[in-house]
Amino acid sequence: MPNPVRQDYIPPELRPDSVISVGPSGEISTDVLIIGSGMGGSSLAWALKDSGLKVLVVEQGTFLPREPENSQPAEMYLKGRYKNAGSWYDGRTGTPFAPGVYYWVGGNTRFYGAMLPRFRRSDFTEVTHHDGVSPAWPFGYDDLEPFYCTMERLLQVHGRTDEDPTEPPHSKPYPHPALEHEPEIERFARSLRGQGLHPFHTPNALNVKTQADRAAVMTADGCPDETGMKSDAENRILLPALRDGVKILTDAKITRLITSPDGRKVIAAEARHAGRTVRINAKTFAVACGAVNSAALLLRSAGDAHPHGLANSSGLLGRNYMVHNSTFFVGVNPLRTNPTKWQKTLGINDFYEAGPGTPFPLGNLQMLGKLQAPMLKPARPWAPMWSLRFMSARSIDIYLTSEDLPSRDNRVRVDGDRILIDWTPTNLAPHHELVRRVTRAVRKAGYPLIFTQRMGIETNSHMCGTAVAGHDPAQSVLDPLCRSHDVENLWVTDSSFFPSSAALNPALTIGANALRVAPALAQATNDG
Repeated sequence: MPNPVRQDYIPPELRPDSVISVGPSGEISTDVLIIGSGMGGSSLAWALKDSGLKVLVVEQGTFLPREPENSQPAEMYLKGRYKNAGSWYDGRTGTPFAPGVYYWVGGNTRFYGAMLPRFRRSDFTEVTHHDGVSPAWPFGYDDLEPFYCTMERLLQVHGRTDEDPTEPPHSKPYPHPALEHEPEIERFARSLRGQGLHPFHTPNALNVKTQADRAAVMTADGCPDETGMKSDAENRILLPALRDGVKILTDAKITRLITSPDGRKVIAAEARHAGRTVRINAKTFAVACGAVNSAALLLRSAGDAHPHGLANSSGLLGRNYMVHNSTFFVGVNPLRTNPTKWQKTLGINDFYEAGPGTPFPLGNLQMLGKLQAPMLKPARPWAPMWSLRFMSARSIDIYLTSEDLPSRDNRVRVDGDRILIDWTPTNLAPHHELVRRVTRAVRKAGYPLIFTQRMGIETNSHMCGTAVAGHDPAQSVLDPLCRSHDVENLWVTDSSFFPSSAALNPALTIGANALRVAPALAQATNDG
């Protein structure tokens, strides 16, 4: 039997008084309650740390231990060591599935590949796609740009701005130079350039200097990182906030928000903690527990003043659920090995926007972290490990994403403790075309054998859209500053607010937006 994961682990650099407990009364109070410690919650906490307000982050998980098993793919992919989100349910069939989310301090960023692109300027505007229209956001790229700069500094992003034709303007350069390609990826880049494409060095928050460093974090795309070289929401954003006075309550699941009788304000949150129900009073409540869990919490907080869910006068809460159309793409040359350690340094956006020969946007190409046999086994359980080892030693591994358009019929629902996901992907034809074009390019680059796996309902690490922001309360859940139209002291600072999904990793945009809304949230709290 594997050793159990410690639930009492505290990072050694953290002051013990940063982690609070609930006394015998079962009640605590704060100025700002932030629900969730992923990118949206941690970034908001960091932005408020010098505001003079008492800020409490509540996380239903605990600190994930830094242990050797962090970087062992068999522990992650075969034994499920860190999977703790239970089951969600396919709303169409009732079938349970294990979602690609994690309930640990730092949220999904503990497992991400530290790929931190800015959304393109066009992503904030109305864009015509093959299957319909991607709506404009209620603010533009320029409104978010200075906060992108701050996030890149906090997360120590490595990158360059002169290679990708779609790169939006930066008022400040990346804080660190781009990570160079290892030889096999540089060979691939040369082939792509020879085919008329524009491969670029991706913006990445992996702080490696030597090949030994890269070997130490080889599994950091998909696994936790015990070395600290991968920047995530916990180690770069939340821990500094906790050292500066923010507090955290772990192992506490918020079950509902309680409003005043007229429904205009939230007055308290109820949570399950240490086997009992506790109450957390606050002036301001910020929900940041992921697009599915945030919607589920607000739906479960229905009451007399909000019979269809808290902040749901528009009827849109939980609707417009989006995840990227995504494909794991593997090219294999049986005659040549790929010894790359950190592969996630190359991207292509030549097909990201419409243009000559591309009538509709197709999406983004980025490298995956170097695949290993245990990572492939869940997708090919029938394949013997020796064959997967042979394949992964000779593969080049790619992640393709295309935009999933918003649809009212794609939604999050709750049935008691169960979360149900109704999702039929949209805009698949462009994704198929993206796969076709990349197949041609990868074969020309010398990888004749192509294997693809399109991700299904369980692969939802880029989920968004369940509480969209907008100007019109009848057509949105939140205002442009991500404050509820209906409840004056309720804010949502995760990807729930996204009006569209774009086709890039959302983490940097989530964090930048949390920094953008923080001054207004602080001012409203002081005024209240």
